Amino acid sequence: MTFILLTGAGFSRNWGGWLANETFEFLLGSPELDADLRSLLWKSKEAGGGFEDALTELQEEHDRRRDDLSKKRLNDLQAAIVGMFNLMDQSFVATTFEPQQEMNPITPRQQNYVRTFLFRFDAIFTLNQDLLLERQYLNENINSQQTGRWNGHQVPGMKRLHVSSMTDPVRDCVALLAPVDSANFEVRPGAQPYFKLHGSNNWVNGTSGGRLFIMGGNKAVAIDRYPILSWYHRQFREYLSRPGARLMIIGYSFSDQHINGAISDAVDRGTLRLFIIDPLGVDVIDKRNLRLPIRVPDAYVEKLAPRIVGASRRPLSSTFGSDNVEHGKLMRFFEV
Repeated sequence: MTFILLTGAGFSRNWGGWLANETFEFLLGSPELDADLRSLLWKSKEAGGGFEDALTELQEEHDRRRDDLSKKRLNDLQAAIVGMFNLMDQSFVATTFEPQQEMNPITPRQQNYVRTFLFRFDAIFTLNQDLLLERQYLNENINSQQTGRWNGHQVPGMKRLHVSSMTDPVRDCVALLAPVDSANFEVRPGAQPYFKLHGSNNWVNGTSGGRLFIMGGNKAVAIDRYPILSWYHRQFREYLSRPGARLMIIGYSFSDQHINGAISDAVDRGTLRLFIIDPLGVDVIDKRNLRLPIRVPDAYVEKLAPRIVGASRRPLSSTFGSDNVEHGKLMRFFEV
């Protein structure tokens, strides 16, 4: 049995991270943006999209024009997005990660720790570029002495950009990283792998020196430009295709076609089972217009539905706090 975790923005939301619509509202006040870029943000929103659509338009504009103005407009929006991630990261530093510790700081129940839960996965994949888990989990080895499951963690294929003689576990986890040579990509035995499928706010492209994260449209095309991200997605598909694979999905809106396709292909090829944690529960996979008088069958919903073994609509702060009933339902995911 292989247990896999996939997280989206809704996961970090449990600790104050912003969702896409909240990011849009943050960017409206960013000093890096002029009136023209704010107007572009509003235009994207009124068209039914959001800040990622505005970013896509600027990326395509720069690809076409390749001039200083298009480069500046793109760089300004990207700088504002990096600033947003940095502000979130500052908040994560002061965040209490364990609801159990907030509820009972003297005698918390470690079996209900989020870290204990995360420790049970054979691999963690995320679509997020924030540093929540780097701050709050990857510097921890909770229960490692009792179980011997992991002897540490790994962000496969990445290395620190600058090596310091000073040892600071927290700073090490959020230091700037760059990809190693593709010939050296590997998942190290004994270390829990953490794959950031769309890059990260603390990743740097070794050739250009710019931040290495994917946003906007055409993500699948953009991913192919980076060997590390292409390899990550092959790893995602490989883990999903393992016999007896079980995938828990937390806070993912099912809006990225390349991710949906990987899950769909794994369902076609094997015995993948899914558990979904989202305020919408299982309904998050259904993108049909619920206001239509007749609901047209959705092939994706019909394919995934038989493979869903459970769902939770409650926030993690509740499930890992005092909600023992929901916590028990969640932990059934790990039962053979």
